[in-house]
Amino acid sequence: MADGDGLGEAATATASPPAPAPGLSPSLGWRERLRAGLAGTGASLWFVAGLGLLYALRVPLRLCENLAAVTVFLNSLTPKFYVALTGTSSLISGLIFIFEWWYFHKHGTSFIEQVSVSHLRPLMGGTESSISEPGSPSSNRESETSRQNLSECKVWRNPLNLFRGAEYRSCATAYVLLAEEEATTIVDAERLFKQALKAGETIYRRSQQCQHQSPQHEAQLRRDTNVLVYIKRRLAMCARKLGRIREAVKIMRDLMKEFPPLTMLNIHENLLESLLELQAYADVQAVLAKYDDISLPKSAAICYTAALLKTRTVSDKFSPETASRRGLSTAEINAVEAIHRAVEFNPHVPKYLLEMKSLILPPEHILKRGDSEAIAYAFFHLQHWKRIEGALNLLQCTWEGTFRMIPYPLEKGHLFYPYPSCTETADRELLPTFHHVSVYPKKELPFFIHFTAGLCSSTAMIALLTHQFPEIMSVFAKAVSMISRTCVEYL
Repeated sequence: MADGDGLGEAATATASPPAPAPGLSPSLGWRERLRAGLAGTGASLWFVAGLGLLYALRVPLRLCENLAAVTVFLNSLTPKFYVALTGTSSLISGLIFIFEWWYFHKHGTSFIEQVSVSHLRPLMGGTESSISEPGSPSSNRESETSRQNLSECKVWRNPLNLFRGAEYRSCATAYVLLAEEEATTIVDAERLFKQALKAGETIYRRSQQCQHQSPQHEAQLRRDTNVLVYIKRRLAMCARKLGRIREAVKIMRDLMKEFPPLTMLNIHENLLESLLELQAYADVQAVLAKYDDISLPKSAAICYTAALLKTRTVSDKFSPETASRRGLSTAEINAVEAIHRAVEFNPHVPKYLLEMKSLILPPEHILKRGDSEAIAYAFFHLQHWKRIEGALNLLQCTWEGTFRMIPYPLEKGHLFYPYPSCTETADRELLPTFHHVSVYPKKELPFFIHFTAGLCSSTAMIALLTHQFPEIMSVFAKAVSMISRTCVEYL
């Protein structure tokens, strides 16, 4: 699940560009259409065949005589039997309902539905053969879907993650390990990172001199470059946490200027947060102009920072009552659209910014568009939203309007690709067990939970009525039995 370690991060990260226009799927051949039709009607054919077989064997099996015997037996039963029967049925269905509810909240799916799909559907002919020709359209679609799922569940190192041990030797990477794991304060971590920087610069210069000798030397140079950039970025974060924000900004700018190809390390997200702390909003806008591009990967930091800057221009004078009377101005419309864009990218963030959910310490790795990314963003950026008067008020009034534009977020997005369905599972692995993972879109209860709840309630009601009014319920049971017998005899 996790990506590489922090020294060689996500060079092949996939972007989240605006969603492409929906295209036409390739036409299927007659074999595929026939196979799909047979798969869809398999259950119906089994049902019709069963009814036909039952009708054909009604005489040899003496169904009418047996049904009459059953009716006589039922008429001889006392009301106490019906009370016991319905009470037992209510108890069993209640236990099934409780188990279904527990299983759904733990695994996010219905147990009965999962068993039905996994074991019963293949017996009913509801699945296609898993073997497909390498060049067939179905094989291509499966491989494309698997690649998309892998890209959606890509786990990134949190660019703002805490110094483990500090906040809750001659080898450069050894010093990095000591700074990350053994340092008990930010000052100790900074001291070790400076020692790592000296060793890393020496190794980097040596690798530069030998890079053209062989492909192995080129790979070693790339590795040493990643180590050096990582150390400098962590030194910048040390300076940021120790209050030397301008020094941190200078280190980050120098890194981005010296190593422009390494944008996948998300150094610009660290820079955005530091510039917001300095309230250098013009510089923040300049960084966004470069990195909030359609061809580059998006993140909650980029989308919500862009929304914050546009909100800043109108939030101090914004009033829902005034806006409802005169309508929204152009600047307010731009701010609302920016908020909707940010919420579509990561819908979990607003509840943390509005303190509707409690924050926890951010994880070391995050999932783009997931709850883990929302926690990491809100943990470090909530103060910037609070600093701007009225920003959280405007967010509170407008963020839920996003969901009207994307009624089916798992199928079709508005400005981005559809929301990935794998985020809940990945976030549960990244976040501590005591945290209640935010799920989007909110899952509806499966059919079998409703079914078992209704079955439990109805049988309990019948048991109560039978206990209170035994004569009436006995007459009712006999009437139902007679009607069933009449229908069978008519057939």
